[in-house]
Amino acid sequence: MACLVAAYMLGAAMNPADAADSAVIFMYHRFGEDTFPSNNIPLDQFEAHVQELKSAPYKVMPVPAIISALREGRPLPDRTIGITVDGAYRSVYAEAFPRFKRAGLPFTLFVATDSLDRGVSNIMSWDNLREMQRSGVTVGGMTSSHPHMTDLSMAENRSELARARARFEAELGRSPELFAYPYGEYSLAVRELIVQAGFSAAFGQHSGVAYRRADFYAIPRFALNESYASIERFRLAANALPLPAQHVTPADPLLRDNPPAFGFSVDPDIGDLNQIACFASQQGRTLIERLGSDRIEVRLNQPLPLGRSRINCTMPGPDNRWRWLGFQFYAR
Repeated sequence: MACLVAAYMLGAAMNPADAADSAVIFMYHRFGEDTFPSNNIPLDQFEAHVQELKSAPYKVMPVPAIISALREGRPLPDRTIGITVDGAYRSVYAEAFPRFKRAGLPFTLFVATDSLDRGVSNIMSWDNLREMQRSGVTVGGMTSSHPHMTDLSMAENRSELARARARFEAELGRSPELFAYPYGEYSLAVRELIVQAGFSAAFGQHSGVAYRRADFYAIPRFALNESYASIERFRLAANALPLPAQHVTPADPLLRDNPPAFGFSVDPDIGDLNQIACFASQQGRTLIERLGSDRIEVRLNQPLPLGRSRINCTMPGPDNRWRWLGFQFYAR
């Protein structure tokens, strides 16, 4: 990350479609809860983000509007930003909601329904959630108990989705159209289940930029927490552009082989593919082999860690911006 920030002044020729066809989506969890550093953002950092988003040149839009525009082929403003929050934590209601509201910044809150039903002190109430929905917050779904969906049977996952849908309809009068995979974990089978359940889009927790030709049931988001919330990193991500990839292998994020034979194809017209760099969890920068004019193969020197892990690939883009492509895998 430090290398990317230091190299932020690199540039290349601009493709006008890049900005019109893409949007950066951020993900938060907790606000001002210092005992949870892995998914918390300190309030001073959060307020710096809000101030940054209020300034030019960003255009913060409701996430459903972003997805609709991308799906329907309507152009988006350059540097379009979407904001999401995962989890019905009380700090979302007490700290984030009023700050976003004062700043006029729309956001989407993804909720696992069991957490609200338990009535514990660090979780908001259904009354709080109804208040937020009335004021314009989009409520998205996350199953009922927030399980590792890749570890459940499809019957168990269907039960999770059905129970959550029933609670949303009972408490909010509607069921969500957007879905966030708990922990960002999914398989092709889980993805298909979300499609069959009628959700219009689904979000992971892998870094990257949402763009028109990508999978609308594996939308990337930049996660923000104490380790990755500096204003420099925030600006870097907010200005990111897509690194469009095709023919990704393995196709299923639930790994059968570890290390995976990971690779993807990129249109060589996008820039100098020799400048692509990839980084894997617990391995750092990886070896890359370029095959032909458009194929990138990432050579991992050891298996990915058990559970979820990530691979991020970047390359210098136009106007001092970076192209970004991320993947999250799950190994058993």
